[in-house]
Amino acid sequence: MELLPKSEKQQQYVDLLLDDEKKIVLASGPAGTGKTMLAVLAAIKAYREQKIDRIVITRPAVGVDDEKHGFLPGSLNEKMEPWTKPIFDVFKEHYKPKDIAQMLEEEIIEITPLAYMRGRTFKRAFIIADEMQNTSVNQMKMLLTRLGEGSKMVLTGDLNQIDRQFIKENGLSDFLAILRCRYSSDISAISFDNVDIQRHEVVKEILEFYGEI
Repeated sequence: MELLPKSEKQQQYVDLLLDDEKKIVLASGPAGTGKTMLAVLAAIKAYREQKIDRIVITRPAVGVDDEKHGFLPGSLNEKMEPWTKPIFDVFKEHYKPKDIAQMLEEEIIEITPLAYMRGRTFKRAFIIADEMQNTSVNQMKMLLTRLGEGSKMVLTGDLNQIDRQFIKENGLSDFLAILRCRYSSDISAISFDNVDIQRHEVVKEILEFYGEI
């Protein structure tokens, strides 16, 4: 399968996603720039090419009693469904619902709330960490150190959409600041802005009405 970028910045992002030398990729910027969609497509491509054995999806479950999932009905996957729908919308373009269900059952696709990542190491996995603007510095450090042999991690977030205002030190902004001062051949970051939004023209017009473009 091909990843088809629609802008120069998306092309740069796709190049990072498909570069096996890049173990960690950070993509920040507004919704509609393809951060999560392209990461999911890259994960599917890596799985189909047998570069990885599973796809791990994680994010802070903001709004659920500070990541306490126990009181919600259903399995963990069902509890996380409201937060993972945009990701599974991409999967549904490439797999039938029964195939996705089987992949979930066999843990080829694994949904793991950020709070449940501590102590784990992921080998031969493509990890997509979404909405990372809602992490603390300690949470970000914990997540980044979960990366194991043969794995790739993509972290996405929008620093203008922080839902956890009580966090004193933001994990995403902190790590981006570190990367501006330190070089690593294994880690790259890309920043999108409003001009990179790829949406229907009428959506762009609405955003203009609200002064967001």
